Amino acid sequence: MSLMNVLVIGKGGREHAIVWKLRQSPRAGKIFVAPGNAGTALEATNVPIQPNDVAKLIQFAKKESIGLTIIGPEDPLAAGIVDAFQAEGLRVFGPSKAAAQLEASKVFSKTLMRNADVPTSEFRLFDHPDPAKSYIESREYPVVVKADGLAAGKGVFVCSDKPAAVRAVERIMIHEEFGAKVGRQIVIEKRLEGEELSSFALISGRTILPLPCAQDHKAVFDNDEGPNTGGMGAYCPAPIGTPELLAEVDESILVPVVHAMKRGRTPFKGVLFTGLMLTNQGPKVLEFNCRFGDPETQPLLMRLKTDLLELLEAVVDERLDEFPAESLQWDPRPAVCVVLASGGYPGKYETDKIISGLDEVAQMPDVKVFHAGTKLIGNRVMTDGGRVLAVTALGDDLLAAKTRAYEAVAKIHFNGMHYRKDIADKALRVKPTPKAPSELNPALAARIARQSASDAKRKTE
Repeated sequence: MSLMNVLVIGKGGREHAIVWKLRQSPRAGKIFVAPGNAGTALEATNVPIQPNDVAKLIQFAKKESIGLTIIGPEDPLAAGIVDAFQAEGLRVFGPSKAAAQLEASKVFSKTLMRNADVPTSEFRLFDHPDPAKSYIESREYPVVVKADGLAAGKGVFVCSDKPAAVRAVERIMIHEEFGAKVGRQIVIEKRLEGEELSSFALISGRTILPLPCAQDHKAVFDNDEGPNTGGMGAYCPAPIGTPELLAEVDESILVPVVHAMKRGRTPFKGVLFTGLMLTNQGPKVLEFNCRFGDPETQPLLMRLKTDLLELLEAVVDERLDEFPAESLQWDPRPAVCVVLASGGYPGKYETDKIISGLDEVAQMPDVKVFHAGTKLIGNRVMTDGGRVLAVTALGDDLLAAKTRAYEAVAKIHFNGMHYRKDIADKALRVKPTPKAPSELNPALAARIARQSASDAKRKTE
Protein backbone atom coordinates (compact mmCIF):
# COMPACT_ATOMS: atom_id res chain seq x y z
CA MET A 1 0.00 0.00 0.00
CA SER A 2 1.51 3.32 -1.10
CA LEU A 3 1.19 6.22 1.31
CA MET A 4 -0.27 9.54 0.24
CA ASN A 5 0.86 12.95 1.46
CA VAL A 6 -2.05 15.22 2.40
CA LEU A 7 -2.39 18.99 2.79
CA VAL A 8 -5.19 20.48 4.90
CA ILE A 9 -5.81 24.20 4.47
CA GLY A 10 -7.08 26.20 7.45
CA LYS A 11 -6.35 26.83 11.11
CA GLY A 12 -9.53 26.19 13.07
CA GLY A 13 -11.17 23.45 15.10
CA ARG A 14 -12.67 21.92 11.97
CA GLU A 15 -9.24 21.53 10.41
CA HIS A 16 -7.79 20.02 13.59
CA ALA A 17 -10.60 17.46 13.61
CA ILE A 18 -10.00 16.62 9.94
CA VAL A 19 -6.25 16.20 10.55
CA TRP A 20 -6.88 14.04 13.63
CA LYS A 21 -9.16 11.73 11.67
CA LEU A 22 -6.85 11.59 8.62
CA ARG A 23 -4.00 10.43 10.86
CA GLN A 24 -6.02 7.30 11.58
CA SER A 25 -5.98 6.30 7.91
CA PRO A 26 -3.44 3.57 7.06
CA ARG A 27 -2.95 5.27 3.69
CA ALA A 28 -2.01 8.68 5.07
CA GLY A 29 1.65 9.61 4.64
CA LYS A 30 2.89 13.02 5.71
CA ILE A 31 0.10 15.39 6.74
CA PHE A 32 0.65 19.13 6.43
CA VAL A 33 -1.59 21.97 7.66
CA ALA A 34 -1.47 25.52 6.33
CA PRO A 35 -1.22 27.41 8.57
CA GLY A 36 -2.59 25.20 11.39
CA ASN A 37 -2.63 25.90 15.12
CA ALA A 38 -1.11 24.56 18.35
CA GLY A 39 -3.29 21.46 18.19
CA THR A 40 -2.52 20.53 14.59
CA ALA A 41 1.18 20.93 15.41
CA LEU A 42 0.83 17.86 17.64
CA GLU A 43 -0.85 15.79 14.90
CA ALA A 44 0.90 16.97 11.73
CA THR A 45 3.37 19.51 10.30
CA ASN A 46 2.24 23.12 10.29
CA VAL A 47 3.23 25.22 7.27
CA PRO A 48 3.32 29.04 7.57
CA ILE A 49 1.22 29.72 4.47
CA GLN A 50 -2.13 31.53 4.70
CA PRO A 51 -5.24 29.97 3.09
CA ASN A 52 -5.56 32.85 0.61
CA ASP A 53 -1.98 32.57 -0.68
CA VAL A 54 -2.92 30.21 -3.48
CA ALA A 55 0.33 30.50 -5.46
CA LYS A 56 2.45 29.48 -2.46
CA LEU A 57 0.07 26.65 -1.56
CA ILE A 58 0.27 25.24 -5.08
CA GLN A 59 4.05 25.55 -5.04
CA PHE A 60 4.17 23.73 -1.71
CA ALA A 61 1.81 20.98 -2.89
CA LYS A 62 4.02 20.27 -5.87
CA LYS A 63 7.23 20.35 -3.83
CA GLU A 64 5.92 17.90 -1.22
CA SER A 65 4.17 15.59 -3.74
CA ILE A 66 0.78 16.19 -2.12
CA GLY A 67 -1.70 13.58 -3.32
CA LEU A 68 -4.80 15.30 -1.94
CA THR A 69 -5.48 18.83 -0.66
CA ILE A 70 -8.52 19.42 1.57
CA ILE A 71 -9.92 22.95 1.83
CA GLY A 72 -11.34 23.74 5.27
CA PRO A 73 -12.63 27.37 5.35
CA GLU A 74 -15.06 29.08 3.03
CA ASP A 75 -13.05 32.13 1.91
CA PRO A 76 -10.51 30.29 -0.28
CA LEU A 77 -13.33 28.21 -1.80
CA ALA A 78 -15.22 31.37 -2.74
CA ALA A 79 -12.00 32.82 -4.20
CA GLY A 80 -11.53 29.82 -6.53
CA ILE A 81 -8.72 27.85 -4.89
CA VAL A 82 -10.14 24.55 -6.16
CA ASP A 83 -10.10 25.78 -9.77
CA ALA A 84 -6.50 26.95 -9.36
CA PHE A 85 -5.33 23.60 -7.95
CA GLN A 86 -7.14 21.63 -10.65
CA ALA A 87 -5.61 23.83 -13.36
CA GLU A 88 -2.20 22.66 -12.09
CA GLY A 89 -3.24 19.01 -12.19
CA LEU A 90 -3.52 18.71 -8.39
CA ARG A 91 -6.23 16.67 -6.67
CA VAL A 92 -8.28 18.81 -4.30
CA PHE A 93 -11.41 18.27 -2.18
CA GLY A 94 -13.98 21.06 -2.38
CA PRO A 95 -16.37 22.75 -4.82
CA SER A 96 -15.36 25.05 -7.65
CA LYS A 97 -15.64 28.82 -7.33
CA ALA A 98 -18.89 28.77 -9.31
CA ALA A 99 -20.40 26.04 -7.12
CA ALA A 100 -19.18 27.71 -3.92
CA GLN A 101 -21.56 30.59 -4.68
CA LEU A 102 -24.12 28.42 -2.92
CA GLU A 103 -22.51 29.65 0.29
CA ALA A 104 -20.62 32.75 -0.83
CA SER A 105 -23.72 34.53 -2.17
CA LYS A 106 -27.04 34.53 -0.31
CA VAL A 107 -28.62 36.05 -3.41
CA PHE A 108 -27.40 33.17 -5.60
CA SER A 109 -28.51 30.61 -3.03
CA LYS A 110 -32.01 31.99 -2.46
CA THR A 111 -32.59 32.50 -6.18
CA LEU A 112 -31.54 28.92 -6.91
CA MET A 113 -33.85 27.60 -4.18
CA ARG A 114 -36.76 29.61 -5.56
CA ASN A 115 -36.16 28.30 -9.09
CA ALA A 116 -35.69 24.69 -7.89
CA ASP A 117 -38.79 24.83 -5.66
CA VAL A 118 -36.74 24.06 -2.55
CA PRO A 119 -38.55 24.90 0.71
CA THR A 120 -37.14 28.07 2.26
CA SER A 121 -38.49 31.24 3.82
CA GLU A 122 -40.31 33.96 1.90
CA PHE A 123 -37.73 36.58 0.85
CA ARG A 124 -36.89 39.71 -1.14
CA LEU A 125 -33.56 40.94 -2.53
CA PHE A 126 -32.34 44.56 -2.28
CA ASP A 127 -29.37 46.52 -3.60
CA HIS A 128 -30.19 49.83 -1.87
CA PRO A 129 -30.98 50.54 1.81
CA ASP A 130 -34.02 52.81 1.29
CA PRO A 131 -36.36 50.29 -0.41
CA ALA A 132 -35.11 47.66 2.04
CA LYS A 133 -36.19 49.83 4.99
CA SER A 134 -39.57 50.51 3.36
CA TYR A 135 -40.10 46.79 2.87
CA ILE A 136 -39.31 46.13 6.54
CA GLU A 137 -41.88 48.73 7.63
CA SER A 138 -44.53 47.01 5.49
CA ARG A 139 -44.03 43.59 7.06
CA GLU A 140 -46.31 42.33 9.82
CA TYR A 141 -43.89 39.62 10.96
CA PRO A 142 -40.27 39.46 12.27
CA VAL A 143 -37.58 39.27 9.60
CA VAL A 144 -33.99 38.13 9.14
CA VAL A 145 -31.53 40.43 7.37
CA LYS A 146 -28.58 38.79 5.59
CA ALA A 147 -25.56 40.28 3.87
CA ASP A 148 -25.09 38.74 0.44
CA GLY A 149 -21.41 37.81 0.81
CA LEU A 150 -19.27 36.00 3.35
CA ALA A 151 -18.98 37.69 6.75
CA ALA A 152 -17.40 35.02 8.96
CA GLY A 153 -20.80 33.92 10.22
CA LYS A 154 -21.65 37.42 11.47
CA GLY A 155 -23.57 38.89 8.53
CA VAL A 156 -26.94 37.43 9.54
CA PHE A 157 -29.27 39.38 11.85
CA VAL A 158 -32.28 37.62 13.37
CA CYS A 159 -34.45 40.61 14.23
CA SER A 160 -37.24 40.63 16.80
CA ASP A 161 -38.69 44.01 15.75
CA LYS A 162 -38.62 46.54 12.92
CA PRO A 163 -36.07 48.94 14.48
CA ALA A 164 -33.62 46.06 14.89
CA ALA A 165 -34.10 45.11 11.23
CA VAL A 166 -33.54 48.69 10.09
CA ARG A 167 -30.35 48.86 12.15
CA ALA A 168 -29.17 45.63 10.52
CA VAL A 169 -29.69 47.12 7.05
CA GLU A 170 -27.71 50.18 8.06
CA ARG A 171 -24.86 48.15 9.54
CA ILE A 172 -24.55 46.05 6.38
CA MET A 173 -25.26 48.54 3.59
CA ILE A 174 -24.50 52.03 4.98
CA HIS A 175 -21.78 51.49 7.58
CA GLU A 176 -20.38 48.54 5.58
CA GLU A 177 -19.28 46.73 8.75
CA PHE A 178 -18.52 43.57 6.75
CA GLY A 179 -17.02 45.28 3.72
CA ALA A 180 -18.41 47.13 0.73
CA LYS A 181 -18.63 44.06 -1.50
CA VAL A 182 -20.28 41.87 1.14
CA GLY A 183 -23.03 44.44 1.73
CA ARG A 184 -23.70 45.45 -1.85
CA GLN A 185 -26.86 43.32 -1.81
CA ILE A 186 -28.94 41.94 1.03
CA VAL A 187 -31.64 39.35 1.55
CA ILE A 188 -34.59 40.11 3.81
CA GLU A 189 -36.61 37.04 4.66
CA LYS A 190 -39.44 36.04 6.93
CA ARG A 191 -38.15 34.77 10.26
CA LEU A 192 -38.86 31.07 10.60
CA GLU A 193 -39.89 29.47 13.89
CA GLY A 194 -38.82 26.00 14.97
CA GLU A 195 -35.74 24.02 15.88
CA GLU A 196 -32.52 24.23 13.87
CA LEU A 197 -30.70 21.21 12.50
CA SER A 198 -27.41 20.84 10.62
CA SER A 199 -27.49 18.30 7.79
CA PHE A 200 -24.34 17.05 6.03
CA ALA A 201 -23.95 15.15 2.78
CA LEU A 202 -20.99 14.23 0.59
CA ILE A 203 -21.80 14.92 -3.05
CA SER A 204 -20.00 13.78 -6.18
CA GLY A 205 -21.44 13.39 -9.65
CA ARG A 206 -24.88 11.85 -9.30
CA THR A 207 -24.21 10.46 -5.83
CA ILE A 208 -25.48 12.01 -2.58
CA LEU A 209 -24.19 10.36 0.60
CA PRO A 210 -25.97 11.71 3.72
CA LEU A 211 -24.04 11.85 6.99
CA PRO A 212 -25.50 12.01 10.51
CA CYS A 213 -27.13 15.28 11.52
CA ALA A 214 -25.81 17.55 14.24
CA GLN A 215 -27.21 20.49 16.15
CA ASP A 216 -25.23 23.69 16.52
CA HIS A 217 -25.62 26.39 19.18
CA LYS A 218 -25.00 29.77 17.56
CA ALA A 219 -26.03 32.28 20.25
CA VAL A 220 -23.24 33.22 22.66
CA PHE A 221 -25.20 32.69 25.90
CA ASP A 222 -27.32 29.92 27.39
CA ASN A 223 -30.94 29.56 26.27
CA ASP A 224 -29.97 30.94 22.84
CA GLU A 225 -29.54 34.48 24.19
CA GLY A 226 -27.14 37.13 22.97
CA PRO A 227 -25.59 37.75 19.55
CA ASN A 228 -24.83 34.98 17.08
CA THR A 229 -21.35 33.48 16.90
CA GLY A 230 -19.60 31.04 14.63
CA GLY A 231 -20.93 28.31 16.95
CA MET A 232 -20.58 27.72 20.70
CA GLY A 233 -21.04 23.96 20.67
CA ALA A 234 -22.72 21.03 18.96
CA TYR A 235 -23.78 17.44 19.41
CA CYS A 236 -24.13 14.51 17.04
CA PRO A 237 -26.33 12.72 16.23
CA ALA A 238 -29.32 15.00 16.82
CA PRO A 239 -32.34 12.90 17.86
CA ILE A 240 -34.69 15.14 15.87
CA GLY A 241 -32.84 14.08 12.71
CA THR A 242 -34.98 10.96 12.30
CA PRO A 243 -34.65 8.65 9.27
CA GLU A 244 -38.01 9.91 8.05
CA LEU A 245 -36.89 13.53 8.28
CA LEU A 246 -33.59 12.81 6.53
CA ALA A 247 -35.46 11.06 3.71
CA GLU A 248 -37.63 14.17 3.31
CA VAL A 249 -34.55 16.43 3.28
CA ASP A 250 -32.93 14.24 0.64
CA GLU A 251 -36.01 14.26 -1.60
CA SER A 252 -37.20 17.85 -1.22
CA ILE A 253 -33.86 19.66 -0.78
CA LEU A 254 -30.66 17.79 -1.66
CA VAL A 255 -31.79 16.15 -4.92
CA PRO A 256 -33.36 19.29 -6.44
CA VAL A 257 -30.41 21.48 -5.39
CA VAL A 258 -27.81 19.10 -6.83
CA HIS A 259 -29.79 18.81 -10.08
CA ALA A 260 -30.26 22.60 -10.28
CA MET A 261 -26.52 23.10 -9.85
CA LYS A 262 -25.85 20.68 -12.71
CA ARG A 263 -28.38 22.36 -14.96
CA GLY A 264 -26.78 25.71 -14.20
CA ARG A 265 -23.39 24.30 -15.23
CA THR A 266 -22.08 24.69 -11.70
CA PRO A 267 -22.00 21.02 -10.60
CA PHE A 268 -21.30 20.55 -6.91
CA LYS A 269 -18.55 18.29 -5.62
CA GLY A 270 -17.57 18.19 -1.98
CA VAL A 271 -19.50 18.33 1.30
CA LEU A 272 -22.79 20.22 1.42
CA PHE A 273 -23.86 21.53 4.80
CA THR A 274 -27.56 22.43 4.95
CA GLY A 275 -28.77 24.60 7.82
CA LEU A 276 -32.40 23.62 8.38
CA MET A 277 -35.29 25.02 10.38
CA LEU A 278 -37.83 22.37 11.34
CA THR A 279 -41.10 24.28 11.01
CA ASN A 280 -44.72 23.19 11.33
CA GLN A 281 -44.75 23.04 7.52
CA GLY A 282 -41.73 20.74 7.40
CA PRO A 283 -37.98 21.35 7.05
CA LYS A 284 -36.95 24.60 5.37
CA VAL A 285 -33.48 25.74 4.34
CA LEU A 286 -31.87 28.57 6.29
CA GLU A 287 -28.55 28.47 4.43
CA PHE A 288 -26.05 26.27 2.63
CA ASN A 289 -22.37 25.93 3.46
CA CYS A 290 -19.94 24.38 0.98
CA ARG A 291 -17.57 22.86 3.56
CA PHE A 292 -17.63 21.00 6.84
CA GLY A 293 -19.26 23.03 9.60
CA ASP A 294 -17.47 24.25 12.69
CA PRO A 295 -18.08 23.08 15.44
CA GLU A 296 -20.33 20.32 14.04
CA THR A 297 -17.37 18.59 12.37
CA GLN A 298 -15.77 17.85 15.73
CA PRO A 299 -18.52 15.58 17.14
CA LEU A 300 -19.26 14.19 13.66
CA LEU A 301 -15.69 13.02 13.05
CA MET A 302 -15.34 11.91 16.68
CA ARG A 303 -17.92 9.23 15.80
CA LEU A 304 -16.72 8.31 12.27
CA LYS A 305 -14.94 4.96 12.02
CA THR A 306 -14.78 4.68 8.22
CA ASP A 307 -11.50 5.87 6.67
CA LEU A 308 -12.00 9.60 6.04
CA LEU A 309 -9.20 9.76 3.49
CA GLU A 310 -10.85 7.06 1.38
CA LEU A 311 -14.20 8.88 1.57
CA LEU A 312 -12.77 12.22 0.45
CA GLU A 313 -10.81 10.57 -2.35
CA ALA A 314 -13.98 8.88 -3.56
CA VAL A 315 -15.64 12.30 -3.81
CA VAL A 316 -12.74 13.78 -5.79
CA ASP A 317 -12.54 10.78 -8.14
CA GLU A 318 -16.36 10.50 -8.48
CA ARG A 319 -16.38 7.02 -6.96
CA LEU A 320 -18.68 7.92 -4.08
CA ASP A 321 -21.20 5.33 -5.24
CA GLU A 322 -18.78 2.74 -3.85
CA PHE A 323 -19.81 3.92 -0.36
CA PRO A 324 -23.53 3.34 0.18
CA ALA A 325 -24.79 4.94 3.41
CA GLU A 326 -25.16 1.57 5.14
CA SER A 327 -21.47 0.82 4.52
CA LEU A 328 -20.26 3.74 6.65
CA GLN A 329 -19.21 2.79 10.17
CA TRP A 330 -20.02 5.03 13.14
CA ASP A 331 -19.41 4.80 16.84
CA PRO A 332 -22.94 4.20 18.19
CA ARG A 333 -22.27 6.59 21.07
CA PRO A 334 -23.23 10.28 20.72
CA ALA A 335 -20.66 13.05 20.97
CA VAL A 336 -20.98 16.51 22.54
CA CYS A 337 -18.69 19.45 21.76
CA VAL A 338 -18.36 22.55 23.98
CA VAL A 339 -16.56 25.60 22.59
CA LEU A 340 -14.37 27.63 24.95
CA ALA A 341 -14.21 31.24 23.78
CA SER A 342 -12.15 34.32 24.57
CA GLY A 343 -13.63 36.99 26.81
CA GLY A 344 -15.67 39.44 24.72
CA TYR A 345 -16.26 37.09 21.79
CA PRO A 346 -18.08 37.51 19.39
CA GLY A 347 -17.14 41.18 19.90
CA LYS A 348 -13.66 42.46 20.64
CA TYR A 349 -11.42 40.08 22.55
CA GLU A 350 -7.82 39.78 23.67
CA THR A 351 -5.39 37.03 22.70
CA ASP A 352 -2.09 35.67 24.07
CA LYS A 353 -3.65 34.19 27.21
CA ILE A 354 -1.92 31.10 28.63
CA ILE A 355 -4.06 27.95 28.48
CA SER A 356 -3.71 25.43 31.32
CA GLY A 357 -5.15 21.99 31.95
CA LEU A 358 -4.71 20.50 28.47
CA ASP A 359 -2.28 17.79 29.58
CA GLU A 360 -4.70 16.63 32.27
CA VAL A 361 -7.60 16.45 29.83
CA ALA A 362 -5.44 14.52 27.35
CA GLN A 363 -5.42 11.64 29.85
CA MET A 364 -9.22 11.36 29.86
CA PRO A 365 -10.65 8.50 27.77
CA ASP A 366 -13.23 9.30 25.10
CA VAL A 367 -12.34 13.02 25.21
CA LYS A 368 -10.54 15.07 22.56
CA VAL A 369 -9.71 18.77 22.71
CA PHE A 370 -9.70 20.20 19.20
CA HIS A 371 -7.79 23.47 18.94
CA ALA A 372 -9.24 26.43 17.07
CA GLY A 373 -7.79 29.81 18.03
CA THR A 374 -4.48 28.70 19.55
CA LYS A 375 -0.77 29.09 18.90
CA LEU A 376 2.48 27.83 20.38
CA ILE A 377 4.91 30.24 22.02
CA GLY A 378 7.86 28.10 23.06
CA ASN A 379 6.21 25.17 24.81
CA ARG A 380 3.20 27.18 25.97
CA VAL A 381 -0.21 26.99 24.31
CA MET A 382 -1.69 30.48 24.00
CA THR A 383 -5.04 31.84 22.84
CA ASP A 384 -5.06 33.25 19.31
CA GLY A 385 -8.70 33.73 18.36
CA GLY A 386 -12.30 34.18 19.45
CA ARG A 387 -13.21 30.51 19.57
CA VAL A 388 -10.22 28.91 21.25
CA LEU A 389 -10.94 25.22 21.95
CA ALA A 390 -13.63 22.67 21.12
CA VAL A 391 -13.83 20.12 23.95
CA THR A 392 -15.47 17.00 22.53
CA ALA A 393 -16.51 13.82 24.34
CA LEU A 394 -18.26 10.53 23.65
CA GLY A 395 -20.74 8.97 26.07
CA ASP A 396 -23.03 5.95 26.28
CA ASP A 397 -25.93 8.36 25.88
CA LEU A 398 -26.28 12.09 25.29
CA LEU A 399 -26.34 12.97 28.99
CA ALA A 400 -23.19 10.93 29.61
CA ALA A 401 -21.45 12.63 26.67
CA LYS A 402 -22.45 16.07 27.93
CA THR A 403 -21.31 15.22 31.45
CA ARG A 404 -17.96 13.97 30.17
CA ALA A 405 -17.42 17.08 28.04
CA TYR A 406 -18.09 19.46 30.92
CA GLU A 407 -15.89 17.44 33.27
CA ALA A 408 -13.08 18.06 30.78
CA VAL A 409 -14.02 21.75 30.46
CA ALA A 410 -13.69 22.12 34.24
CA LYS A 411 -9.99 21.19 34.02
CA ILE A 412 -9.14 23.88 31.44
CA HIS A 413 -8.51 27.54 32.14
CA PHE A 414 -7.39 30.75 30.48
CA ASN A 415 -8.14 34.33 31.47
CA GLY A 416 -11.51 35.50 30.16
CA MET A 417 -12.64 32.01 29.14
CA HIS A 418 -16.40 31.68 28.67
CA TYR A 419 -18.68 28.99 27.29
CA ARG A 420 -22.28 27.86 27.17
CA LYS A 421 -23.40 25.41 29.81
CA ASP A 422 -26.48 24.06 28.03
CA ILE A 423 -25.03 22.29 25.00
CA ALA A 424 -27.31 19.35 24.08
CA ASP A 425 -30.04 20.37 26.55
CA LYS A 426 -32.55 20.79 23.72
CA ALA A 427 -32.32 17.08 23.02
CA LEU A 428 -32.17 16.10 26.69
CA ARG A 429 -35.43 17.90 27.43
CA VAL A 430 -37.38 15.29 25.50
CA LYS A 431 -36.92 12.85 28.37
CA PRO A 432 -36.19 13.17 32.10
CA THR A 433 -32.54 13.46 33.01
CA PRO A 434 -31.43 11.48 36.08
CA LYS A 435 -28.85 14.04 37.20
CA ALA A 436 -27.47 17.31 35.96
CA PRO A 437 -23.73 17.32 35.25
CA SER A 438 -23.16 19.69 38.17
CA GLU A 439 -24.57 17.07 40.55
CA LEU A 440 -21.99 14.57 39.36
CA ASN A 441 -18.92 16.75 39.88
CA PRO A 442 -18.56 19.35 42.67
CA ALA A 443 -15.64 21.08 40.94
CA LEU A 444 -17.72 21.38 37.78
CA ALA A 445 -20.64 22.82 39.78
CA ALA A 446 -18.38 25.51 41.23
CA ARG A 447 -16.92 26.33 37.79
CA ILE A 448 -20.38 26.63 36.22
CA ALA A 449 -21.59 28.84 39.08
CA ARG A 450 -18.65 31.20 38.52
CA GLN A 451 -19.32 31.15 34.78
CA SER A 452 -23.01 32.00 35.30
CA ALA A 453 -22.08 34.95 37.49
CA SER A 454 -19.57 36.14 34.88
CA ASP A 455 -22.17 35.87 32.07
CA ALA A 456 -24.74 37.75 34.14
CA LYS A 457 -22.23 40.54 34.75
CA ARG A 458 -21.38 40.77 31.04
CA LYS A 459 -25.05 41.06 30.08
CA THR A 460 -25.56 44.03 32.39
CA GLU A 461 -22.45 45.90 31.25
